[in-house]
Amino acid sequence: MNLNFKKSVFLFCLICLISCNAPGGNDNTTVSIKTTLGEIKIKLYDGTPLHRDNFIRLINSGFYDGISFHRIIKNFMIQAGDPATKSAPSKNLPDSLKTYTIPAEFNNQYFHKKGALAAARQGNDVNPEMRSSGTQFYIVQGAKLSDDELNLAEQRINSNMKQSCFNSLIKQTADSVRLAGKSMTDEEIQEIASVKMFQYLTTYKDYKISGEQRNIYKTSGGTPRLDGTYTVFGEVIEGLDIIDKIADVQIDNSDKPFNDIKIIKIKIIKN
Repeated sequence: MNLNFKKSVFLFCLICLISCNAPGGNDNTTVSIKTTLGEIKIKLYDGTPLHRDNFIRLINSGFYDGISFHRIIKNFMIQAGDPATKSAPSKNLPDSLKTYTIPAEFNNQYFHKKGALAAARQGNDVNPEMRSSGTQFYIVQGAKLSDDELNLAEQRINSNMKQSCFNSLIKQTADSVRLAGKSMTDEEIQEIASVKMFQYLTTYKDYKISGEQRNIYKTSGGTPRLDGTYTVFGEVIEGLDIIDKIADVQIDNSDKPFNDIKIIKIKIIKN
């Protein structure tokens, strides 16, 4: 067998393997999350394909089965996806986000209304690109807000976006200096980044919560301060009462429930 033929066979096998494992036909993919407190049905957004396909792969592998909701904050959100919670009660474990990450997929159509499914991530100081955790997600409970509260949320969103951009520019500048073999002080790097930031701000347009979204936040509730900085990739279509039930459990000072709330099974019920 010649070398070119061997390469062709290998390439064919590789393509088949990828095709078999890649999600397909995911229009309006719906998943069922069966928990110890009830069932939640969620629609995944096609406008965030990286997050959608990653979530589907994890579901198909059985990754989430037996995992706990390890962080619960009433009137905010319920969070799960830490693989360590499979083997021990979540109240005895630190909150870990040290898994692989996914590039952010921000879409102004998808926002943190009640029932939104979003990806957890590390903070802007260590994650200026706002990359998502590969496994951890949260579902928004939130609260109803007034126009004044929504105005403050807009200010916070814009502040976070600008700070993250500046942190990213500092990192890019430092990396460029290092690759060029040059030596610069932190102050010199920050000065270069500041000039680039000024140029960025000359074209920056403030993030605005749309009128339709404002109405939803005022009537149904949510957590708008996370919009534009955390990736929303789905929404609850059945089981908002289960979100409320989980969010209402007793928690300790670290936001961990006294009694484990387990995900019994997540499965795809519609493609």
